[in-house]
Amino acid sequence: MRHSRTSPLAPARSPAPTGAGGGLLPARELAAAWFLIVLIAVPAWVLTVGQARDMGIGPGATGRSLPLFLLMWVTMTAAMMLPSMAPVALTWVRGIGRRSSGWTRTARTVEFVGGYLLVWTAFGLLAHAALALTGGLVDDRPAAGRWIGAVAFLLAGLYQLGPLKNVCLRHCRDPLGHLVRYAGFRRPARDLRVGVHHGAYCVGCCAGLMVVLIPLGVMNVAAMAGLAGVVFVEKLWSRGPLLARCVGVAFLVFAVLAPFQDWLLPGLRAPMPAMGGG
Repeated sequence: MRHSRTSPLAPARSPAPTGAGGGLLPARELAAAWFLIVLIAVPAWVLTVGQARDMGIGPGATGRSLPLFLLMWVTMTAAMMLPSMAPVALTWVRGIGRRSSGWTRTARTVEFVGGYLLVWTAFGLLAHAALALTGGLVDDRPAAGRWIGAVAFLLAGLYQLGPLKNVCLRHCRDPLGHLVRYAGFRRPARDLRVGVHHGAYCVGCCAGLMVVLIPLGVMNVAAMAGLAGVVFVEKLWSRGPLLARCVGVAFLVFAVLAPFQDWLLPGLRAPMPAMGGG
């Protein structure tokens, strides 16, 4: 095959189970790679929790300017998404290491990660606009928060059950198949393109889940942790697609309840400390 000459990936020693990615790396390398991911993810969560303590839970973008919001957003998404995208990232970075070394390898790795984060940063622009709009509406008419929450849960539920979610989730659950495709990407900026391409599918897979941060609160740590768990299980568990549909149905139920149950809308009420800070 033509891809075999240009691929940065060596042939896998054993086939990877769909969505798990466990067979893409030898056990020792896999353990070391996951340890590195933990070293990155834990500080990202620590920073996110610290930001949540300062900002609290409330409507809108919690008073942050766009640059500061995007910094917060990228940190938050790195904490939430890194574990679930690890199988693809680890295997691609390992392929980079086999075909380059030194500064070239470092530059290619940064290019790949930068492409992934670039897509999430672009999505953060949309999130900031949506939060600013909903925050302004709630400031003018507090009662509107109930209906904004209902619409957000409705859109999230329909998205979870829709075809685009299914296509993107299928992509994220088949890392080996798509890494072979990525190997055919031509230079220049191949690694950047791979990061952008995979990041776009990741955003498509998680967009509905991120929408519910409008009613739940963009700095609601409990909500972020729960959604991160859903993302991880959807992508890596054998019954992940079933979970995605169940979550979609739950969101539709929340959409019906939201106008009458304020506890579902902490992100659309008056600001309050998120972590008990004074």
